[in-house]
Amino acid sequence: MKILSVCQIAALVLSVALIWPMEALCHETRKDQRLSKIGPAPEFTLTNQDGKRIALKDLRGKVLAITFIFASCADTCPLLTATMAGLQDRLGAAFGPQVYFVSITVDPERDTPEVLKRYAEAHRANSAGWAFLSGTPAEIRDVARRYGIYYKKTSRGDVDHTFLTSLVDQSGTLRVQYTGIRFNPDEMLRDLQRLTGEMKAR
Repeated sequence: MKILSVCQIAALVLSVALIWPMEALCHETRKDQRLSKIGPAPEFTLTNQDGKRIALKDLRGKVLAITFIFASCADTCPLLTATMAGLQDRLGAAFGPQVYFVSITVDPERDTPEVLKRYAEAHRANSAGWAFLSGTPAEIRDVARRYGIYYKKTSRGDVDHTFLTSLVDQSGTLRVQYTGIRFNPDEMLRDLQRLTGEMKAR
């Protein structure tokens, strides 16, 4: 994956800042604190790896972790997906019924449902709790923009893109975004468990 230039990075930071409040880009929560509420998570309707249309509203009642990847990525995306697969295993019985992962491609022209299904299987993704989504180029541009994701196809055919992993609670509210791929998975696990605990406490 090509490293972005300083100008591109500056433009990215500015564009993301205009889309979400700064608290969406920072994450520092004590164990006894509730995660802040950033705002309604942007709605979408896309196609999963089984060819079925899934909308964000269909997943109400579950805590979501939303990532952006593409299947032919040779370096960073597999690392992120491997981290999420590790969290899938650590969540145990909560994965699927209470916690659901959504991975959205930024390469819709190549990432058909069949391609994403093979990618999911290669990474041991449990389809009971993990959807890999694609759509038309217009649909992907729209959802990426509204989640603060910049992406651009290069002359080599791969895709440069930013990494933001969004946690959405059971009511469809965006609670936090992790930047990059080197976040602490222990911290994300605690946040996912904290959000599922909020529902149980009601």
